[in-house]
Amino acid sequence: MTSVAVVTIVSGRAGHLAAQRRGLARSTRRADLHVVVSMGDPTVVDATAVVPRVGDALPLARARNEGARLALEAGADLLIFLDVDCIPSREMIDRYVRHARDGAVLCGPVTYLPRVSGGYPDDLDGWTNPHAARPNPAPGDVEIGTNWDLFWSLSFAVTAATWRTLGGFCEDYTGYGGEDTDVGRVAERSGLVLLWVGGAHAHHQWHPVSSPPIEHLDDIVTNAAIFHGRWGHWPMIGWLNAFRERGDIDWTPEGSSIARRPVGH
Repeated sequence: MTSVAVVTIVSGRAGHLAAQRRGLARSTRRADLHVVVSMGDPTVVDATAVVPRVGDALPLARARNEGARLALEAGADLLIFLDVDCIPSREMIDRYVRHARDGAVLCGPVTYLPRVSGGYPDDLDGWTNPHAARPNPAPGDVEIGTNWDLFWSLSFAVTAATWRTLGGFCEDYTGYGGEDTDVGRVAERSGLVLLWVGGAHAHHQWHPVSSPPIEHLDDIVTNAAIFHGRWGHWPMIGWLNAFRERGDIDWTPEGSSIARRPVGH
């Protein structure tokens, strides 16, 4: 029988984590282990492990790798990475288990929930409205993906063998942006298959955001440069173009360098 571990990394978001835990408890196929890795936040209740922060940037890649390591040590055969903001649908874990296989990276559709007062209902089926930019197969169907740029770490699953093939997230990245796209490149280079799993829904709880994400500008500039150095092309083109148009960065898609412009330039 498959042993399933859900890996969640967190800093703050105590309410979102609590809602996720309630969702996991309602799952038709319960996880055998929920590995919660705190990123330097001592207030996270019942964290499995704590990865310290170095400076202001969150160690997202390192924390996910630590969560996977602990899950594998505990005997997990299937790793499900679920963002702390995401509440799993009742069928999500079961759908991943049914379609998991070595050599594949499985992703499920994600719905971005609206802001509500008083919390979300236990049954979110009626709220399901997946992000239109990514595939949304019918429940029970699986679609083979061809665009690894659509991979995201909000909700995905891999077998233990596939995780070892990937080698984890590149820990050169810290903070927000780029590490997901990097994993996609590694998976593609390794000959893995991207599978979009119908019915493996997750519901992303509302939190404030900006577009482009100016609060993450420094992280994005740093991580974009790391990605370009590793792969020879730029990630996050939409955000970089938006920052350039705002006058926040010196960068062109054809160039090989990126730099933040001084405040008040």
